Amino acid sequence: MSRLLPIALLLGAAALLGACDNMAKQPSDKTWTPAEANPANADPGNRAWPPEPEPNTVAREDRSQPPPPLTPALLARGKERYEIYCTPCHGYLGDGDGMIVRRGFPHPPSFHSEVLRNAPTRHFYDVATNGWGAMYSYADRVAPDDRWAIAAYIRALQTSQNTAAAELPDDVRGKLR
Repeated sequence: MSRLLPIALLLGAAALLGACDNMAKQPSDKTWTPAEANPANADPGNRAWPPEPEPNTVAREDRSQPPPPLTPALLARGKERYEIYCTPCHGYLGDGDGMIVRRGFPHPPSFHSEVLRNAPTRHFYDVATNGWGAMYSYADRVAPDDRWAIAAYIRALQTSQNTAAAELPDDVRGKLR
């Protein structure tokens, strides 16, 4: 039995090495044709570059957009999207104490920390796009316009939680309890 083991291992290694044929010699079901051979590519003016994405697709690399103008409609949309996608972890106030965290998931950073209050608004957009730490990317779940709306709403949350009452207008200060 002990004599057969080395022979079996040698035959197995030979079979594996024989399977590693040069991949360049293998047949291909799709062959590459140069641009000159394809009449659709003959005229460079015939192609749009970069190509337009198909509807409802997510680009591999998100082409970042400039932030939209700050409007009440943008903040309302941001609040709606934030409450759907962000509150489970970040909480309604952005303090990192959402329902999932209360169930044992790691705390995300508070939006009210000095570091995040000083971060550019694009940082929140980029984190929603690419993920950060334990947070995964939301690029395939949240449209770019909605990511900007969420970033604007996070700024509103930061302002609402970090503004002294003395800095508020008189009519607003009168409504405080």
